[in-house]
Amino acid sequence: MLSEAPAQCRAARGLVELDQAALAEAAKISRNTVVSFEKGQRIPGASNLHAIQRALEAAGVEFIAENGGAGVRLRKSG
Repeated sequence: MLSEAPAQCRAARGLVELDQAALAEAAKISRNTVVSFEKGQRIPGASNLHAIQRALEAAGVEFIAENGGAGVRLRKSG
């Protein structure tokens, strides 16, 4: 689960090669929401945070639990 970590969001986008605008469009939120979150300026509301997570998961990201540090990886296909 996206643990409100801007770095985790940036890493997830990088894995699936989405820019901020594409993530915002996929999540149906404003680009400014993504930008300010990734800069650590503010944490989006729960619904927007969940929308970001769902969009990244739909693109193939798997969120790793915080058992040693939150992370992301590409979901295994098949």
